[in-house]
Amino acid sequence: MHAYCYFLEALLFTKDREDARAALSSGIIRAGSLLREIAPMFERSDVNAQLLRVRLIAHHLGAVPLDQAAASEEAFRTASFQETESPDPRLRGGFWFGRKGAQMLPFSNPVSTAFCLQALALWQDHQAGEWRFELPQLI
Repeated sequence: MHAYCYFLEALLFTKDREDARAALSSGIIRAGSLLREIAPMFERSDVNAQLLRVRLIAHHLGAVPLDQAAASEEAFRTASFQETESPDPRLRGGFWFGRKGAQMLPFSNPVSTAFCLQALALWQDHQAGEWRFELPQLI
């Protein structure tokens, strides 16, 4: 799913093409469906974040209408991976890589953290009606 989200992100750069918009729209729906299907068994923080970013950017580019409920769920799920109470300052504020079943995997990942922070910042901007994102800013 992580690699597929990279593909969806690449499609954002071709949003003026009808076939790219169609692939982007169906890809977002499919990725969201798969994410929700496998999440009870295994879930990665970066996949939630990537999918949320793609949804928001595609919406603001006028390429794909936003599924507000799905975006809200992905924002909530992304935020659920953040470590806020660790006594270890290296972990505090970072995002865990993933979850297997109900068990958080004990790996705080800087790449996942960057994806998650950007996705949640975009979500916050979207909710505030202050969208200023440009495609070259995509991490």
